[in-house]
Amino acid sequence: MNLFQRIKYSIYNAYVTWKGADYDFSSWAGKTFWGIDNSTLASNETIFSAVTRLSNSMATLPLKLYKNYEMQQNTASDVLINNPNPNMTGFEFIRNFETARNEKGNGYALIERDIRLQPSKLTLLIPDYVEPVIERNSKELWYQIYGEDGNRYYVHNMEMLHVKHIVGSNSLKGINPIKVLSNANEFDKAVREFSLKEMQSAPNSFILKYKANLDADKRQKVIDDFKRFYRDNGGILFQEQGVEIDELERKYVTADTFVTERITRSRVANVFNMPVTMLNDTEGQSYSSNEQLMRMYVDLTLMPIVRQYEQEFNRKLLTQTDRLNGYYFKFNVKALLRADTSTQADYYTKAIRSGWMKPDEVRMYEDIPPEGGNASKLWVSGDLYPIDLDPSERKSNNSNNNNE
Repeated sequence: MNLFQRIKYSIYNAYVTWKGADYDFSSWAGKTFWGIDNSTLASNETIFSAVTRLSNSMATLPLKLYKNYEMQQNTASDVLINNPNPNMTGFEFIRNFETARNEKGNGYALIERDIRLQPSKLTLLIPDYVEPVIERNSKELWYQIYGEDGNRYYVHNMEMLHVKHIVGSNSLKGINPIKVLSNANEFDKAVREFSLKEMQSAPNSFILKYKANLDADKRQKVIDDFKRFYRDNGGILFQEQGVEIDELERKYVTADTFVTERITRSRVANVFNMPVTMLNDTEGQSYSSNEQLMRMYVDLTLMPIVRQYEQEFNRKLLTQTDRLNGYYFKFNVKALLRADTSTQADYYTKAIRSGWMKPDEVRMYEDIPPEGGNASKLWVSGDLYPIDLDPSERKSNNSNNNNE
């Protein structure tokens, strides 16, 4: 048996945890190695805005465990939603997980299990130190982790949550969107640096005219004296006899910067697959309502991400028995699609009167405690009776029968 197989079977039987006889991953969370930092993310506000929008959107979405449409609670859901690890809330875990996915193209979280093999801790790993690999014999996916001690450790794919951007052919890792934007980022940076130099130099140019010819040394002394006088007197110049001072008008053209920023926003929006309006570029955009804009954002941007998260959680945090019994994790994207109060009230009214939504369900959507009783029943208009009520007991029918 080769070394890889020995490591594989020892991990498969014991399940990798953060601490062991020869390794300790506990100091990895939140640590920066060898000076690596989010340089591009921290220096480009357009990319920062896109990543922040996606990360906050995913972390804000309500996440619940269901069994055949009914909300449930178990060990896996409590860990994921409330207490992924001692240092994070569920909100922070999802937001940082999504940030890593957008910054590096991949987000990794190691699953630690208790003695019953139930998830007990989820800890994020730095993507730079994780590499997906295929085991030669079984063809199964494993994750190679580079430890601080210089050793390599292997984790089976069922013990690692992995969310990623689109994957290239013959690859196991998601493509880094910030690398895709490298040319756009360099262009944007060059334009900004040039514009800053133009702004700084624009008001400080003059033409000096002397009626006498000056040699090189005297000319330099005049220039140095002029600059000193201008600096020491707050921009006020004294024009001597025989000297003419004309300001050289140099205007900074802001339109060029605006065009460049629009190009950058458009490129960033394309790479992150989101409407450019979500990056505060509203020129030429028209939406009849905020609901229409959010629906486009949810349908085109969030749904593929949400689906990836849900399947990853269902496959690795729930057992096969749980899934066969109808358990599943689900994000509620409707939280982002709520319309204005008037439209929402009309929606609920039609839902109740048409018999496909219960009054108590409406109350739960609005975070109001259910009433029970008739409020937990479906109703039909006629006008509004419990859907299981015998039609002969309705008032209109009783009135007709009495008249006959």
